[in-house]
Amino acid sequence: MGTMQYPVLDAAFDGIILTDGDGNIRLVNAAVRRMFGYSAGELEGRELGVLLAPRDAATYSRTFAGARSMQAADALGISRQMTGRRRDGTHFPLEMALTELSADSGRFFLAILRDVTDRIPAEVALAETEEWLRSLLSTAPDGIIVIDEHAIIQSFSGAAARMFGYDPQEIIGKSLNILMPEPYRSQHDRYIARYLETGERHIIGISRIVVGQRADGTIFPLELNVGEMFPGGKRMFTGFLRDLTEVQRKELRLQDLQAALLHASRFSTVGRMSSTLAHEINQPLAAVANYTQAALQILQRVEGKEAARAREILEKAIAQTARAGNIIRHLREFLTRREMTRRSEDLNQIVQEASALALIGAGEHDVRVHFDLEPTAPKVWVDKVQIQQVVMNLVSNAIEAVQAWPKREITIATEVDKQQGVAKVCVIDTGPGLAPEVGARLFQPFVSTKPQGMGLGLSICREIMEAHGGQLHVETLPTSGTRACATMPLAEEDDDAGE
Repeated sequence: MGTMQYPVLDAAFDGIILTDGDGNIRLVNAAVRRMFGYSAGELEGRELGVLLAPRDAATYSRTFAGARSMQAADALGISRQMTGRRRDGTHFPLEMALTELSADSGRFFLAILRDVTDRIPAEVALAETEEWLRSLLSTAPDGIIVIDEHAIIQSFSGAAARMFGYDPQEIIGKSLNILMPEPYRSQHDRYIARYLETGERHIIGISRIVVGQRADGTIFPLELNVGEMFPGGKRMFTGFLRDLTEVQRKELRLQDLQAALLHASRFSTVGRMSSTLAHEINQPLAAVANYTQAALQILQRVEGKEAARAREILEKAIAQTARAGNIIRHLREFLTRREMTRRSEDLNQIVQEASALALIGAGEHDVRVHFDLEPTAPKVWVDKVQIQQVVMNLVSNAIEAVQAWPKREITIATEVDKQQGVAKVCVIDTGPGLAPEVGARLFQPFVSTKPQGMGLGLSICREIMEAHGGQLHVETLPTSGTRACATMPLAEEDDDAGE
């Protein structure tokens, strides 16, 4: 029996030991001899325990005795980790499983042994890495979410749980789109499928401002960075998220964007105010000049030293009046001469970034926001900062309109009319709407529905849209609420993309 089996057994990678019913070694293969440092024939007739460290040898003896007496038959077939002892006395980790063989000549036991020396350090390192990752996920201040290529959540950090209001065990195994409002929820799977098909990166490795949806349905702005990895050959995506409601206000990018929009808004306000004041002041100045000219003509017919002195004073007054008019005219021309930097821009991205800024604090008033963005991501030929200024103004007006209203909802939408060659962004609120007398004068300077408002915001927004070759239209809806829509030209394919 043993002689015929040697070629087969010696080809095995694992060590194979055959013992008789008393536990004496009858046969070992080449892997056992290499593993323990014995030559052929040295182990036959000895107990298997000689190959184990003293403590494990005692454990093996008890296990073998139980199996032989059928009192511990359940110990058979189970792989156990033990410590092997080589011929030179050195120890090493191994796994051993014991099973029983029945033959006409009696009972035999077969032991399968595997040297796991190389695997143990790897397992220790893996355990340490897993512990480190668990610590990272539980303590990192930013939210960390890991998904597979099917957008199924595999890991959900403590910060992400606090950010979205979900328990990790509740969310793991579900699709990532549960954390997004519409239309992103419906579109997200298509985005991943497109990336898997084309390999074109639209978000991986790029910091973007997006919106998320908490478990209670509230919408909030956040900054997203996505990385790609291939652990064990599997494609995974890791998202790092920062809640802009509390944190991103201090971040440089948001500060720069706010500063740019604030500067543009102030410049527009000053320009519009100066233009209006210049128009109003020019009228009384012209009247002063006319009256002074008339007085001078009357004095031309009067003789005497005092009359000559009066004529001299009037001539100086006329000159200073003309000078004041020129100063106002030049100031008006300077402040209204704003150069636009127009490029091909993603309208949806403009709307997302401007809305994220305008929506800071909206959650405190329980304002629900819905996005209905054109899925084709329309490109428009605009000055990005000026259009963001318009969107931010429209969204801010909508938030203020619904704050004291029972139903506090806002919809922000984009759409395309290719026949007209324009794109449109609309902000619809569920507020009280506009009173007829206000709607008729809505775009006039210094007309406002706000107690502290200057009444220049919508007037400036209309000027910006008209300067872009578009329009701004505001209307009260039949039921209640207001819809404000701004149209702008689509970018041509050969337009500068701003890169």
